[in-house]
Amino acid sequence: MRITGQKPVSGVQGRGAKKRSGAAGDAFTPEMGDESSPTAATTSAMGVQGMDALLALQEVGEDPERRRKAARHGHSLLDGLESIRADLLGGLVSEDRLEALAHEVGNQVDSGDEEVDSVLREIELRVKVELAKLGRFTD
Repeated sequence: MRITGQKPVSGVQGRGAKKRSGAAGDAFTPEMGDESSPTAATTSAMGVQGMDALLALQEVGEDPERRRKAARHGHSLLDGLESIRADLLGGLVSEDRLEALAHEVGNQVDSGDEEVDSVLREIELRVKVELAKLGRFTD
């Protein structure tokens, strides 16, 4: 995620003239004496610029291709399970589909992220259980 279009934060400037209430018969006259100094402008958002650098560093550490490959592997396994479920509901399970799923579950893919890898292992375990139920999984 990148944050772009940063504009510096401008400070609020004070007004030089002050209002003063006079006596009942006096006319309004602004005070021309000491002019108040303008307040210091707030510093620009340096913290926000530092955030860009942190986000860029986080992106460098990840390998997006490994993650995409792991996601494709997980989706493929889930699609295979869905096909087997549809075959079971139809009454006939395709041998070719079982062989392809057994071959695919043997190819483990790591994404480099512990959470993603744990989800992949759970999907692979589910596929192994379903193949074992149908007598097609041997470890």
